[in-house]
Amino acid sequence: MIDFTKKCNYDINDLIEIMALLRSENGCPWDREQTHESIKSNVIEEAYEVADAIDSGSADLLSEELGDLLLQVVFHCRMDEEKGGFNFDNVCDGICKKLIYRHPHIFGDVSADNADEVLKNWDALKKEEKNQETFTDTMNSVPRAFPALMRAQKIQKRAARAGFDFTDVSDVYDKIAEEMVEVSDAANDQNAAKIKEEYGDLLFSVVNLARFLKIDAEEALAAASDKFISRFEKVENLAISRGIDMPNTPIEELDKLWDEVKGN
Repeated sequence: MIDFTKKCNYDINDLIEIMALLRSENGCPWDREQTHESIKSNVIEEAYEVADAIDSGSADLLSEELGDLLLQVVFHCRMDEEKGGFNFDNVCDGICKKLIYRHPHIFGDVSADNADEVLKNWDALKKEEKNQETFTDTMNSVPRAFPALMRAQKIQKRAARAGFDFTDVSDVYDKIAEEMVEVSDAANDQNAAKIKEEYGDLLFSVVNLARFLKIDAEEALAAASDKFISRFEKVENLAISRGIDMPNTPIEELDKLWDEVKGN
């Protein structure tokens, strides 16, 4: 057996062998116990950490997090290979074939002179490949595991391809105002199920506005959350410096601190 502790540099083959060792009879007890289901959330977490590394601008951190994400791919491949299913080579073979099939302007005789034409061809080939005969099929194919804002925006985009869309952003503003009234009415009726339904419709309409304004709803909300934390920290520090006990201070007074921080 290879003494992996003696190597200076490793490649994908080493990673595959190390995973096989960890999953072996004399390997790691924790790794041996895992299943596709037990580490499903890890894939999502690692993908988000990759996105966070990209936002940080650190190449070293991005390299590290991509390695963690790659580990999840190799882990799932090894588990299925042990059952006589697919392995890492099968996964590589599949994605290579998909890339070749969906890039006929590179590997075939189809013309695509700009990114919009590439995406149009990609979507058409994807629809054919997955036997999606209707626009509803394409919407149902958007994973429910996606963050809700992301899923809503993708569903709306696919509905728009069918021509089912507002003609102007002013129509979206009107729809949001309409949904606000319906949320208010449901709240006044104190109907919990209806409140949830109407609030969902309001969020869906707000996501639609993001699409019309050509921004990513998920990223916009994440940035807003970061901004709130930053401003709240300043408010809290200001309160501490002035001897203000926030939990026992009227919201009107705290709002004055917020406005003071916001104005600086």
